[in-house]
Amino acid sequence: MSQLFLNIIRDNVDDSALEWLLNAGSANEISKLGQAFVMLPRKIGKSFLNISEIQNKKIEETGSVYIADWSVERLARVWLLSVHSFADAEKSHAVIENLFLSAEVNEAIALYSALPFLAAPETWIKRCAEGIRSNIGSVLEAIIENNLYPSKYLDEAAWNQLVLKAFFTEKDINKINGLNERSNLQLAITLSDYARERYAAGRKVNPELWHLAGPFINEQIFEAIKIGLTNQDKEDHKAIAIAISASDFEPAKVYISQFPELNQLSN
Repeated sequence: MSQLFLNIIRDNVDDSALEWLLNAGSANEISKLGQAFVMLPRKIGKSFLNISEIQNKKIEETGSVYIADWSVERLARVWLLSVHSFADAEKSHAVIENLFLSAEVNEAIALYSALPFLAAPETWIKRCAEGIRSNIGSVLEAIIENNLYPSKYLDEAAWNQLVLKAFFTEKDINKINGLNERSNLQLAITLSDYARERYAAGRKVNPELWHLAGPFINEQIFEAIKIGLTNQDKEDHKAIAIAISASDFEPAKVYISQFPELNQLSN
């Protein structure tokens, strides 16, 4: 990935900017990593990436990241952190940790975007989990959306917190990597409790919530489902019916049969 990233950067910056970046990425410059990371936008620029069809296809084939909406600055920062991390994981770790502690918004976005591309990625689990507590939307998006790191390394509790935060902050649920693969009973219960709170407040529920809860429907989740079926949101009703179709919980199947227009979706 490092070389592919560099090739894309090369096509988006002038020669002087590229020379500066290559020097900053030299293994001999690891002591200056922090300074280079902060200075990078002034040297590289902040324009959005221009990616060729061939490059975009290569990125898609890796299945590791989506960068079409990234800036040159963001990609260059991720590349810089990655090459130094693999050059010396121990020394770079201390520098990168300090960058997290002092990061402004765009720096934090780049840091969290870089997590899947750092050496010894398991050493950043706590930092990723702490990032989920952020109240800055763009930073959360860098962690939650199109980022392979959380699904691969977070434990169940932290993963569930990420998914709940995504629903709570109305992020694009479909951009969460590994969402179906890491669905679990406790997450389904947590999301159904969240749905009940939304219903009680007269607010809409993202239908994707029921997709995750479906395979784990039990008595507790069923109570939230019954509340959902009393509202007037047809899209919600459809999502609940489809969720029940993925369940073995017989009381839910019996209950949905009272709704002829939904019953066929639940079978």
